[in-house]
Amino acid sequence: MLDVWDGAGEFPSSGPLFIDSSMLVVVSPAKALDFSPVDLPMVPTVPRLLSHTVALAASAKERTRADFKKLMHLSDSLAELTFERFQAMNVAAVEEDAKAAAFAYAGDTYRGLDIAQFTKDDMAYAQTHFRMLSGLYGLLRPMDVIKAHRLEMGTRLQTPRGKDLYAFWGAEIANLLNEDSVAAGGEPVVVNCASVEYFKSVDRKVLVPSVVDVVFKEEKGGVAKVISFYAKQARGTMARFIVKNRIDRVDDLKDFAEDGYVFRPKESEGTKLVFSRLSE
Repeated sequence: MLDVWDGAGEFPSSGPLFIDSSMLVVVSPAKALDFSPVDLPMVPTVPRLLSHTVALAASAKERTRADFKKLMHLSDSLAELTFERFQAMNVAAVEEDAKAAAFAYAGDTYRGLDIAQFTKDDMAYAQTHFRMLSGLYGLLRPMDVIKAHRLEMGTRLQTPRGKDLYAFWGAEIANLLNEDSVAAGGEPVVVNCASVEYFKSVDRKVLVPSVVDVVFKEEKGGVAKVISFYAKQARGTMARFIVKNRIDRVDDLKDFAEDGYVFRPKESEGTKLVFSRLSE
């Protein structure tokens, strides 16, 4: 059982919260999960949209194995696993069978993020400036605890709020990002390192911060295009770059040069920043 901070009193951080800069970086979650034990650098926290998660999980519990197979195009074994997880899930018991989200996700983006290399100060900064979108939890901080689950944001899961998860979450995610941008201070900016499917859950009409979209391309034979696998990992690497270097100015994002990527000003326009690299 985890010792989880419930939001009362001062946050038990081992370092400063770094609330002087204005940038929030947002990524997608991962389908792949790793719930093996790990030494955490900070006390885990409770997801802030938990009451909504409880309601959503209740709707998911009503679904059959066949429903999950059809809704998310799953194999029989994955549909069975998803069904069993929701049937056994007690979302309100946050500390049971849970793990901090940034350490539980294990997909391509999180290989780029490489959270294991974060110092305690990095994690304290990330807790204020790094966010993960989630079909089940809405919006997560890195130390927010989650249960093992699979519920993709694009899933057309009917709930009392509407036909899909976008209808379910409505303006909740954008409103929470607005609150986080105020806490971060300065001129608010959200750096979108999430997929189209997930960032669609952020109501841009409600969102106060300006949005910077980051695009990663592979160049081969004189043609540059987005390759999903590499783009996902690069988004995580960009998030790591922002946290590790305490980036708080959009212009400084252009200095990103990890893994061979270079900023391409001619392909970039407005608030869309394009990076590319030569591919063998």
